[in-house]
Amino acid sequence: MRSLLPYAQLVRLPNVFTAWADIVLGLLVTGGFWVADGDSSTFRWSRVGAFLCLLIASTSLYWAGMVWNDYFDLDEDRRDRPGRPLASGRIPVQTAVTVGIALLGGGVLFALLADLQADSMRFVSTSIAICLVVAILLYDGALKETLLGPATMGACRFLNILLGLSVTGDFPPVWGVLLALVIGTYVAGVTMFARTEATASDTTDLKTAALVIGASLLLALAVPALAQARAEFTTSVLFPYLLVGFAFYVGLAVVPAIRSPSPAKVQPAVKRAILGLVLLDALLASSLVGTLGLFLAILLLPGVFLGRWIYST
Repeated sequence: MRSLLPYAQLVRLPNVFTAWADIVLGLLVTGGFWVADGDSSTFRWSRVGAFLCLLIASTSLYWAGMVWNDYFDLDEDRRDRPGRPLASGRIPVQTAVTVGIALLGGGVLFALLADLQADSMRFVSTSIAICLVVAILLYDGALKETLLGPATMGACRFLNILLGLSVTGDFPPVWGVLLALVIGTYVAGVTMFARTEATASDTTDLKTAALVIGASLLLALAVPALAQARAEFTTSVLFPYLLVGFAFYVGLAVVPAIRSPSPAKVQPAVKRAILGLVLLDALLASSLVGTLGLFLAILLLPGVFLGRWIYST
């Protein structure tokens, strides 16, 4: 098991449950494993298969993003984070390259398998997965340190939400795009917050990032309003109150980091915001499928548990 620890660290294993939450969110808000058939619904085993394939595709692409992140950051990590798997030599660089390529290919392959089980055969999942591969490589290899870096990372999460929504085999509706935009904006803000987490951060940058995160939560309030044209959607009465509670949950770590922008303050805030993605997904699910959607938050537990031993940032 100890031989697997460097790979678990390389792919940020605790964080993968945030990617799973995106796919489960897509499944829940598109009707689960049931497909509308006139006035009734029919259970579709093909939807089960498509969901499982998308779950694997999302996992593979998320892990690929983490591998390529450390590959392109190798010189920086050797200077600032020498204990990381590639910087320390516990995982050979060539092995990481091979794993990264295999994970990217596996993500597209399983997205294709999901499409093959859909009735429409529009290859929506495959198209989204390919766009996600491009976004991952652009972020890790070229745009991370530029002004476009946070927006590109946000685009990666935006596409992952769309990947979950593609379980139906169709292009996501307008409310689905807004749903993805909320998560994408949130992640862009978190990425801005984490840009210099290994050293002293700039207070102004942290404040700007916090405003972007806040804007994403305000945007979340529009999701149920846009989707209410469909009668099958039910918004939990708890949704707006829990959204405010979530803002406080993140803010309790973000505010101290802004006041004292040291790695000891910023890194825990980033970790909370990243794992908080599961909670945000659960809240958005409750805005469309009722209080039952809050059960998605259970995916937070394994991430928190594993985060005690494996870093998330």
